[in-house]
Amino acid sequence: MAAVTQVPAFCEGIQYFGELPPHFDTYGKTPAIAAGNTAIADPTDAAAVYQTLLYADALRYLTLQITASKASGHPGGFASQAEAYAALVMLGYKNIVTEVGHHAPGFYSAMFLDRSLEDMGIQTVQELRNRFREKHGLLGHLSGYIPGILAPAGPLGQGQHFAMAGAFLHRDKLFPFTIGDGGMGEPYPMSSMAHFHTAFPGITNFLPVLVWNGFSQEHHSMVSLQTNEQMMAYWHGNGFEEVVLVDAKDFDDQDQPGAFVDSTAFSFEQRLAFTKGVLVGVDEAARSALSGKLTVFIIKQLKGAGVHARGAKSHNLYGHHTLDNPDIVAGLQANALPPEVWEVVRTNCERAAGGPASKVAVTESVLPLPELGELPLEEYAVGEAKVSTTAMGRLVAYVGQKDANYIVTNADGNEASGIANINQGLKIIHPTEDPLYNQSPKGQVYEPLNEDACAGLAAGLALFGSRTLWCSYESFAINGLPIWQTVTQAMAELRRPTPSTLTLFTAGALEQGRNGWTHQRPEIEAYFAAMMRNGNVFPLFPPDANSIQVCYEWGLSTVNKGVVITASKSPLPIRTTLEQTRQALRDGAIVLQETSGSKTVVFAVVGDMTLLPVYEAANRLAEQGIGSRIVSVVSPRRLYRPTDVAWEICSEPDGGFLDDAGFETLFGGDALIGITGGASGMLEPVMLRSTVKRDTVAWKRGETTASPGELMAVNGITAENLATRAVKLTQ
Repeated sequence: MAAVTQVPAFCEGIQYFGELPPHFDTYGKTPAIAAGNTAIADPTDAAAVYQTLLYADALRYLTLQITASKASGHPGGFASQAEAYAALVMLGYKNIVTEVGHHAPGFYSAMFLDRSLEDMGIQTVQELRNRFREKHGLLGHLSGYIPGILAPAGPLGQGQHFAMAGAFLHRDKLFPFTIGDGGMGEPYPMSSMAHFHTAFPGITNFLPVLVWNGFSQEHHSMVSLQTNEQMMAYWHGNGFEEVVLVDAKDFDDQDQPGAFVDSTAFSFEQRLAFTKGVLVGVDEAARSALSGKLTVFIIKQLKGAGVHARGAKSHNLYGHHTLDNPDIVAGLQANALPPEVWEVVRTNCERAAGGPASKVAVTESVLPLPELGELPLEEYAVGEAKVSTTAMGRLVAYVGQKDANYIVTNADGNEASGIANINQGLKIIHPTEDPLYNQSPKGQVYEPLNEDACAGLAAGLALFGSRTLWCSYESFAINGLPIWQTVTQAMAELRRPTPSTLTLFTAGALEQGRNGWTHQRPEIEAYFAAMMRNGNVFPLFPPDANSIQVCYEWGLSTVNKGVVITASKSPLPIRTTLEQTRQALRDGAIVLQETSGSKTVVFAVVGDMTLLPVYEAANRLAEQGIGSRIVSVVSPRRLYRPTDVAWEICSEPDGGFLDDAGFETLFGGDALIGITGGASGMLEPVMLRSTVKRDTVAWKRGETTASPGELMAVNGITAENLATRAVKLTQ
C-alpha cells in the first residue's frame, strides 16, 4: 500500500493524531488481510499481531472520543477487551453479539471502521460524534436499528440467547458474544447455556467471550477475588469442555499491582506479546467452538485499559468529562494514531469477513422460511364446549411439521396447559428418548425450567428470522418478559421484516383457585397493556376455541410484532365463528349478544371465562326490561385512537384502528361496564373513548378457592354485582 500523504476523508473529526508506532514500515504498511481475503492467514504472523494491536487502539480512541463528545456513555468496559474484539474481526468473524449494552460505543466504533454506518449516512468521525446518543442516531445501547448490529443489548443476562439463536439457525458460522464479569453474576446465562447444550449437544458454534476486568458498574465485580484456576474450574464445572484464558498479568513488565492490569501500560514489545496471546487464544477458542466443543474465551484485563480512568471509575462519563477535560485529553493523546494507521485499520476492517457487517452479518438479510400453506382450521359449532388451547395446539403441531426450525418453548409443561398435542406432534427435546413422555433428541419443544431461557430462545430466534412460540402459565411468564420486551422493542425499529414473536399464556388466574395466589398473577396483563402504546404489541384475547385458531393464524402472518395470545385451558362454550374473529382482529372487538330493552348496557369483556357471569348478568337485566350488548374485546390495541400509539414510527407500521363510528356501533349505549379477569389497564382503550356513564370490574387479588366462580366472586366478577352496577349506571 502506498504511503498515505494526506488525512483520509473519514478521519475528519479526529481530535488528535499521533506519531507512527515502532516497526510500522516493517509490519504496518501492507494490510494483514490481503485483498480478496476475509481474514488474516496466520494468527502468529507478526504483521497480523501488529495490526490487531493497531485496531484495538483505534477502537479505544474512537470509543473515548465519541463518548466524550457528549460527555455521556460508557467507554471503560469495552476498552478492557478491545484486543479480543479486534482479534475476532481480524480472524474474519463479524456475527458478534453482546449482553453488555454499555459496550455500545465500542461496537459503534467497529461498525464505523468497517463502513457499516455509511448505511445510515455516517461517513466521518465528525458525523459519528454528532449522532452518538441522538435521536435517529446511535442510541445509548445497541439496537437492531444500527447497521451491522445483530441484536439489542440493554438488561444484563440476555446476550447468550441471541448467540444461541444465531448458532441454531446458522450452524456453519461462529457467534461470539461478549459477557461482562458483572453480567456473569446474573442467574440466567450459565443455566440457559447448559440447558441449550443438553438439548442441542451438536450446536456449539456460539462462543462466550468473558470480559473479566475486575469491576462492575460502580464497584469491584463479585468474581474479582477468584483465581484463574477457580474461574476456569467454574466454567468447566458448568459443562464447558474448553476454557481458553489469556491474562494480561502474565505479560506485564511494569510491575502493576493487583490481579488486574492494563496492557496499554506495557512496553510496546509486551503489548505485542499480549495481543499475540489474545489473537492465538481467540483463534483456538473459535476453532474449538466450531468443531463441536462447548468453549469459552476469557480475557483478563483491568477495566478501562487505555482510556481516561481505570476500574469502575472508567465505566461512565459524567458532565465534566468533555473533550476539554484533562483526563479525556490525556486518554485520547495516549491512543492517538497517525493517518497511515487509520488507513490500514480501515482496510483490514473492510476486508474482514468479506465486507461491512451491515452486508455480511446474518441478520442483515431476511431468512427464507418454508411455506406453510393454508392452516387446517377446524370450525366448531356455536354452543359446543371446547378447550381453546387444545384447538391452537393442533395448529402449532402442524406448523412445526412444516417448518423444521420452528421451536416451541415452555417451562411449566405443555400438558398442564391443555396442549399435550404439541408435545405429541413435535416431541420434547430431550437426551432420553421416551415415547411415553413424548421425548426425543430430535424434538422441537424446548423445555428449560426457566422462563428467561424460554422467552430468550423463542424471541431471539424470531429476531434472527425464524418462527417460534413461547408458551407459559400466565402467572409465571413475568420472569421471561424482560428479554421479550427487548426483542419487541428492537423489532419496532428493525430495518428488515422478521416473523413476529408469538406467545401463548394459559392457566389464567380464574382457573387456579385451588392453587391460590401463587398461581394467580394476571397483573402481567398490565405489562402488555402498557406495551400496546409502543405500536407493535398486540395482546389478543380469543373468547373461544374458534377464535384462538384465527388469532394464531393472524399472528403467523405478521412481521415485527409482539403477539400475546391469552386463553383458558378449560372447556368453554363456542361463541363465535371464524369469520367473526377475523372481523374482531380488524375492529378490535365483536358483538356476541345483543338484547333489547328500555336502556342499553354495554359489557366490554376481556377474556373467555369472564364471559360466564356476564351472560348471566345480561339475563338478569332482561328480566328487569333493561337491554344489553355483550362485546368481546379481542384485540384492544385496535381500540386506541391512532394518536395514542407510536405506530407511525415502527419500521413495519400498522395503523389499523377502529374509527369513531365503528366504536359507537360497538360500545355506544346508555352505560358501559368493562370487565376483565386481569389488569384493568387492558380496558383503557375502551374507557378513554367512551363518553357514557361507565365502570370497571377487574382483578383485585388472589385467594384459595374451590372454583373459578368462587374466585371471581372474591374479585366482584359475579352476575349479581354486574347487574347491580348496571342498574345504578342507568338510573
